[in-house]
Amino acid sequence: MFTGIVEELGEVVAVETRGDSARFRVRGPVVTDGARHGDSIAVNGVCLTVVEAGDGEFTADVMAETLKRSSLGSVRPGSRVNLERPTAVGGRLGGHIVQGHVDGTGTILSRTPGEHWEIVEIGLPERLARYVVEKGSITVDGVSLTVVEAGDDRFPVSLIPTTLELTTLGIKQPGDPVNLEVDILAKYVERLLAADGTAVPR
Repeated sequence: MFTGIVEELGEVVAVETRGDSARFRVRGPVVTDGARHGDSIAVNGVCLTVVEAGDGEFTADVMAETLKRSSLGSVRPGSRVNLERPTAVGGRLGGHIVQGHVDGTGTILSRTPGEHWEIVEIGLPERLARYVVEKGSITVDGVSLTVVEAGDDRFPVSLIPTTLELTTLGIKQPGDPVNLEVDILAKYVERLLAADGTAVPR
């Protein structure tokens, strides 16, 4: 489990295409400290399994489903990526519960600078909009954020200077894709309501 608090802004060093899958090599000295084969590291919000780690880099295999469902299919050598290790049991839950299982991709629609922050509006698929609520949590490229306002096909978020400086959200531009993971609690509630016939129609 992750919390959406990015530990490091890493860089993709190499992408090896393997038919319908790929192997990434990523530079991230912080998250690779003590990393071993089989460990998990979230890359732009996608939970990947470490194949090898050493010298401040790690490799991970990315399957076809992940490439299709996330923005990792557009990652190239030199791409900056948000990195986070799983939270330890008993550790601080700094953001919210994040699984690293991307629900789909959104698109940066606009950026509006403020004096000490920036408002970024993000478009999202209609099928995910029902899980997004005002002042609720959402994960964008692995970053735990609070929704300012929930629309039918978009939502704005306010980014503080730390987020702008230390994550990819500081450099993403209108038209760029982002990975989205909605709050898992909302999906469980929907499933439970559907089981007793009281779910809101889709």
